[in-house]
Amino acid sequence: MDPDQMSKIVTVEQMHMLESEAFSCGVSYDHMMEMAGGAVFDYICAKMTDVSSKSFVVVAGPGNNGGDGFVVARLLAASGASVNVFTINTNDNNVDNRQKALLSGATVITPEEDPEMEIYIREISKADCFIDAIFGTGARVPLKGTAAKMLAIASVELDGREALRVAVDCPSGLDCDNGVIDENVVNADVSITFGAAKIGQFIFPGADAVGELVLADIGWPSDLSTFDSIQLNLASGADVGSMLPKRSRDSHKGTFGTALVVAGSINYSGAAYLAAAGAYRVGAGLVTVAVPGNIHGIVASQLPEATYILLPSDMGVISDSGTPIISQALEKSDSLLLGPGLGTERPTADFIRGIFSSVKDDVTGGIGFAVENKSKSNSKFDTVQLPPTVVDADGLRLLADLPEWHLHLPTRSILTPHPGEMAFLTGLSIDDIQSNRISIASRFAAKWGHIIVLKGAFTVVSTPEGAISVNPFATSALACAGTGDVLAGFIAGLLAQGMQPYQAAIVGTFLHGLAGKIALSEVGAAASVLASDVLDMTPKAISSVMSQVASQP
Repeated sequence: MDPDQMSKIVTVEQMHMLESEAFSCGVSYDHMMEMAGGAVFDYICAKMTDVSSKSFVVVAGPGNNGGDGFVVARLLAASGASVNVFTINTNDNNVDNRQKALLSGATVITPEEDPEMEIYIREISKADCFIDAIFGTGARVPLKGTAAKMLAIASVELDGREALRVAVDCPSGLDCDNGVIDENVVNADVSITFGAAKIGQFIFPGADAVGELVLADIGWPSDLSTFDSIQLNLASGADVGSMLPKRSRDSHKGTFGTALVVAGSINYSGAAYLAAAGAYRVGAGLVTVAVPGNIHGIVASQLPEATYILLPSDMGVISDSGTPIISQALEKSDSLLLGPGLGTERPTADFIRGIFSSVKDDVTGGIGFAVENKSKSNSKFDTVQLPPTVVDADGLRLLADLPEWHLHLPTRSILTPHPGEMAFLTGLSIDDIQSNRISIASRFAAKWGHIIVLKGAFTVVSTPEGAISVNPFATSALACAGTGDVLAGFIAGLLAQGMQPYQAAIVGTFLHGLAGKIALSEVGAAASVLASDVLDMTPKAISSVMSQVASQP
């Protein structure tokens, strides 16, 4: 699949433009509301057993989001459930949907009918499910009046209860452009969003209020022209499964390429193993691991499937005399991963400088060396001798010591910094980076001319041309040492198989997040998940995305 065809992440203004264009193409707002309410109903029925015996409270606003809520209420009541709809206004724009809900057996209570909110409190206290359909994307923070009061009560009454909390499109009180939340917002167990995800759903603290995010179809044509101007994408399992390299029955190890992993030191031998094993787990045909000779036995005992290049070491780290040794391996490699566990000691810094030296540094030959480009190319250095490259961890810190470091790399190399490393590379504070993750990744991808994988909750992948993909996973199960090494190995392994860099970064980050989620479910506690658990769950992650492709019509 072309990454441009993935689901989009939009601003509130872009959402309105899409709705308007869909309407002009013949998709009525009533139809959109019917589809939206139906999607919420379907999710609830899949999540809850015997809906007809359950009690539901729906809080409905005056606009289209309230209309969605009335559709849900109608469908639930028609299924035999006990449904109470509380409106924040006596009069609104949902007369028809309100009437249909009443005819199906739902009860509708206006503020005038429950001025002290006694009925509201009573019904919430025994409800099996609370459905927030007040504002959706239309919230303006801070909330005021009846809506603020109703949400504040719901937050208190639902606290500690088992009731399912469902947000229709977005939790009311979440600004869907910037992730700011009102103090009264009800944290949802699930937010079922429509047509496209909203950018504020991926920015904290708002992301915490969203819970599980489910994207639902509301009947838009797939060729709406507004989509063409939206460069922010949301990766999904079906997208990723369709991008994975095909594996024919008559293939062999050479079919799937060779990944060269330059990694490890006496203090970080595990990084070399995790990265190399990650490359294998995503399907690389051969992984060659270049490590300091004194840790070869440790790494090889963990990963006998790899081949090894033993590099000279100085006090347990790779020394600069290892540069010439790596030449033949680079010539035979389809991808290069540089960095996990290298350390930042001077001998290794000299080793990195040797690989990326230019003629201005009195280096006139050798493999992977940057040489001054005399053509009219925009690049100052010619680095065609390096294969598609991933730079991670200590490799980023060491490379950044070179003047104009980003010009030494092959075109569209993949850089995989966590926020601290991104702060080191950019000179910005970690707080600045974390509060503007998408814009920061996009800005520096364009500045450096490489693909940025800004790791963390909702990992961001950005290209120099402005295309951006957001990974839908945010879990503390991945907040442990070594998981970044696994991710870097994933990406290098996918590059070795011939994937384009942007696709490899999208697929690698998605599989990494999904494997972390599966590991959490297997281990049972986020604090107990290890990087090796993530590695072990990779086959299940791949199987999951492939099954999603197979289930598509």
